[in-house]
Amino acid sequence: MIKKLVLVFIAVTAINSYAQQGTTSPYSFYGIGSLKFKGTVENRSMGGLSIYTDSIHVNLRNPASYAGENLEMWGGESRPVKFAVGGSYSSTNLESDKGSDKASSSTFDYLALNIPVGKFGFGFGLLPYTAVGYKLESLNASEDPAYKFEGEGGLNKAFLGFGYLLAKGLSVGVDIQYNFGNVQNSIIAYQYSDGLPTQYQSLEKNRSDLSGLNLNFGVSYKTMLNQKLELVSSLAYRPESNLTSKNERSLSTVTINSSGQVFERNTIEADLAASNLDETDLILPSRLSFGAGIGEPRKWFVGAETTFLKSGDFSSELSSNNTAYEDAYSLSIGGFYIPQYSSFSSYWKRVVYRAGFRTEETGLNINNESIKEFGISFGIGIPVGDARLLSNANLGFEIGQRGTKNSNLIQENFINFQLSLSLNDRWFNKRKYD
Repeated sequence: MIKKLVLVFIAVTAINSYAQQGTTSPYSFYGIGSLKFKGTVENRSMGGLSIYTDSIHVNLRNPASYAGENLEMWGGESRPVKFAVGGSYSSTNLESDKGSDKASSSTFDYLALNIPVGKFGFGFGLLPYTAVGYKLESLNASEDPAYKFEGEGGLNKAFLGFGYLLAKGLSVGVDIQYNFGNVQNSIIAYQYSDGLPTQYQSLEKNRSDLSGLNLNFGVSYKTMLNQKLELVSSLAYRPESNLTSKNERSLSTVTINSSGQVFERNTIEADLAASNLDETDLILPSRLSFGAGIGEPRKWFVGAETTFLKSGDFSSELSSNNTAYEDAYSLSIGGFYIPQYSSFSSYWKRVVYRAGFRTEETGLNINNESIKEFGISFGIGIPVGDARLLSNANLGFEIGQRGTKNSNLIQENFINFQLSLSLNDRWFNKRKYD
């Protein structure tokens, strides 16, 4: 167990030491950022498919997965304690009608622990939910900088969940999630005189500190259709909840040197309380996902999942005028294949091969253009450590596209690489002898 915890610590340290901002998407300018969490590396390698649950992988999208049936190979006495840690790297080409650019980011994605206790199971962990990270510039009619926008931050989730096995193949669960984080942005407005920049420019800084609670409910059901085929189905629902946003704003005059460094000269704090903007409420929209699939246990699986997000209910006092929110929708199709999970003669026969596809309406509408996203993904799960514990390292790869070049917007062509450790251990052994 200590060796596994050391591996988790090393993985988290390595990810954080290399981490930059969680995103470089210009669409993170809007609302509370771009949705970051799309499941574990195992999920993301199957197009985001999260309906499949088993005894050796953590499923962070459905709390019913915390409960389950014991392992036959352990005499039906217990299930493993499951550790999971993951991170990712993204490389993006940004294209518009006026040019192109490249950006990259790497980030910690999740850390979780799932502990079985009889028919119960509980899990807890930490993950980033949204991310803000952009540097944008708009030009005036003379093709000189008019405004410069920068932002960073995002919303994180710490969760504690419980699951219970109601009957063979049927489990239910609930997560209690605490949301916290902040969003910071700055805007520089350039002034010109006779076509030349004036000595002083204007700078506005905003910061919103976010917090709030929400619940996430889940149901998972499995049943054998015949001696080989198994039906797997899943449903998860997150009710609408509120986020409290404590806001600050400052206004400054600045000077900018030839290398682009900004020096603040005079700063005043805006009185947001006078306009009731010092503390505002945001709606975290409800989310419903469900799906089903079939497969041969420990051999192969294929399924589909759809998700509805009531982002049309999202509201923020600080939203942009050209932005609208509409209900979001996504569809994931994917699966996995294991040549021979119990092979002792061939290591590669125990490797899990995954693939999937996803398409998504993000719920963001800018300049009357709905922002869409799609991705094609692949991945493998490589066995590590003691074969009896079924631990593995997971590698994922995704190529996709977000946005459009219509209406002066930006199209993102991205490549994502993901890495995770899914480590299992046996804590609770029934005594054989007194």
